[in-house]
Amino acid sequence: MKEFWSDRIQNITPYTPGEQPRDRKLIKLNTNENPYPPSPRALEAIRQGTGESLRLYPDPAGTELVQALAEIYGLETDQIFVGNGSDEVLSFAFQAFFDRGSEIVFPDITYSFYPVYANLFGIRCRTVPLREDFTLPVELFLGGNDGIVIANPNAPTGMETGTDGIRRILEGNPEQVVIVDEAYVDFGGESVVPLIRDYPNLLVVQTASKSRSLAGLRVGFAFGQPDLIAGLNCVKNSVNSYTLDRLAIAGATASVRDVDYFDARRRWVMETRERTAKRLKALGFTVLPSKANFIFVSHPAVSGRELFSGLRREGILVRWFDQPRISDFLRITIGTDEEMDALGTALARLTGMEGLPV
Repeated sequence: MKEFWSDRIQNITPYTPGEQPRDRKLIKLNTNENPYPPSPRALEAIRQGTGESLRLYPDPAGTELVQALAEIYGLETDQIFVGNGSDEVLSFAFQAFFDRGSEIVFPDITYSFYPVYANLFGIRCRTVPLREDFTLPVELFLGGNDGIVIANPNAPTGMETGTDGIRRILEGNPEQVVIVDEAYVDFGGESVVPLIRDYPNLLVVQTASKSRSLAGLRVGFAFGQPDLIAGLNCVKNSVNSYTLDRLAIAGATASVRDVDYFDARRRWVMETRERTAKRLKALGFTVLPSKANFIFVSHPAVSGRELFSGLRREGILVRWFDQPRISDFLRITIGTDEEMDALGTALARLTGMEGLPV
């Protein structure tokens, strides 16, 4: 069945994305999508971009979007890279900054795409166990590697490593690129983008998919000193110069500029997250402290597999990882208040707490 496959992919295990059901009656809390629509300004920009100009190639540099990001983040345009979702940006970064045969380091519990990239590009990877409480052991990331990748806030735990910890890692690895994946930072985390001025080895990657409700548009960005950005552009222009289409550039640019809408919607998600966490704790769940648009929870009396299957029978999709250390946890995306109320009711039933005041 793999007769014509290259040696490079013969033994690759691809990343498995969250289920995207066709039955929209299901409550979908499994892929960390935003429960609220994109900025109306973004939708209008996309509508206006749907015309005769689609016969022309888009701006390969995404200049309009880069300029908007530079204004919002207080950076120069040569410190910003834009691409087709943060996953593509990360894949370019792995190719640009880590040599074949080199060894990179990331936590044992983190975004499962990192080892896929490493295997695909012939990079060795070493995982460092998170502490028992799932915090990052910063001291174990200080040297002895060829590069570091950290999701912050982490996925699937939702927990954040503070800026001081990231700074220690940067200073402990002055000759290696440190990639900080901030896909979820807008939901209460502290971005380390300001650190790029002082650390030429720091690349920060973000996305418009989560906090800006543009998962279907596929837009990601990276921030770093000009040398790192030039490296990303070298890879991009060796693969596909036109990574962002005209509609993506227009919609993302309008979304980035609509600061008030962005702030309001992410606050809604954070408020719902805290309310949901409080309710689940009252049901006996362990809920890790989250700075993301999801929570990571477990129950002492019901396994993760049982809860996952039970919720699916109730018409609610969540994410369950059959992996060491976290097999009793569920990753639950924050939906609307109504969706989270339905989740709470279902979990009360599944844990034998139905009818009790919580």
